[in-house]
Amino acid sequence: MKKITTFILLMVAMGLTSCASVYVTTDYDSQADFSAMKTFAFFKEGVDKVPISDLDKKRILRAIEQNLKAKGMTLSEQPDFLVNIFTRERENVDVYDNSPYYWGWGWGWGPFWGGANYNVSRSTEGVLYIEIIDAKKRELIWQGKGAGELPRSVERKEEAIQNFVNKILEKYPPK
Repeated sequence: MKKITTFILLMVAMGLTSCASVYVTTDYDSQADFSAMKTFAFFKEGVDKVPISDLDKKRILRAIEQNLKAKGMTLSEQPDFLVNIFTRERENVDVYDNSPYYWGWGWGWGPFWGGANYNVSRSTEGVLYIEIIDAKKRELIWQGKGAGELPRSVERKEEAIQNFVNKILEKYPPK
């Protein structure tokens, strides 16, 4: 009995943590000198074009600033690099047959015909791109992309954005 309880708790824990997963990919210019990049600013022209609410923009920029400052970088009027963001989102709709009779004798045959019970599940997947641009050359030198499920509740939005940004910027600067 104890093994079954432990197994169930483990499965529940895995299910809860998998909901908060952010899948990250990065790409960068291998010729760029990231060790010289100590000061940053936000690329206002790019950030202003992002089609999300101003509140979400503030949340994202605040999380990026906190993360970069924790790495010893400084926000500056004369930056070594600029930070740009852009986002995408899409709604996923899953329809599945939850009927216990789906294994019947086939459509139109047997006593279970017409017993389908369909469930619909909706979720929103968000993608956040963070770009690092060499301020002097005005060239993209690093890009991180994080994709994952977005929370429906406003209360969890701040936490989700912080998680996205931290996961993406774990890979910056490249080693």
